[in-house]
Amino acid sequence: MIRRCICLLCMAAAAAGCSRNIPALESGDLLFQAGKRSEMAGAIAAATGAASQIDYTHVGIALCANGADSVLEASTEGVRTVALKDFLAEAGSIHGRPAVVAMRLRDTSGLAASLLRARTCLGLPYDYSFRPDNGRLYCSELVWESYRRADGTPVFPARPMNFRAADGTMPRYWVALFEKLGEPIPEGEPGTNPNEMARDPQLREVGRWF
Repeated sequence: MIRRCICLLCMAAAAAGCSRNIPALESGDLLFQAGKRSEMAGAIAAATGAASQIDYTHVGIALCANGADSVLEASTEGVRTVALKDFLAEAGSIHGRPAVVAMRLRDTSGLAASLLRARTCLGLPYDYSFRPDNGRLYCSELVWESYRRADGTPVFPARPMNFRAADGTMPRYWVALFEKLGEPIPEGEPGTNPNEMARDPQLREVGRWF
């Protein structure tokens, strides 16, 4: 009898542990993902990560409708929507759970218009050049372009981009990519990245999956 009670308590605790890691999402929440260690994700993390912090390498926009959650994202497949479960499956893992954190704007007054702008970007190609105003978008650029105040200014600031690792070296991935594109690496040009965006004080965490 005692053994049976202990088993039931363990099962209840495990179930509670699973349920508490499922955020109650709202459309417009930003989902920050620590990606699997592809070469590109590693190069982004090396350039934008910080000690003792999660290295976010991707961000998407939550869309909630009719009880189904999806994510609007700018991936290497272009700007598209994917099911939330697929977005989570593409993340790295922390303690066996998807390394994804949900954050929400403290001021959501202009969110409806921002979501409309984001939806108009569907189908645009991925921006391997990481440059503004070229008809292409990378993940945090999609958020930067879409999330605007009533006067048209971006909610999130653009800052000089850094592609170098913490030791000052340029990762091989970036060198090879921009040589292939025939373009200079846009070091120091204005841009955004998921790590800095996730630390913006205009956002508050509303849940995580790990």
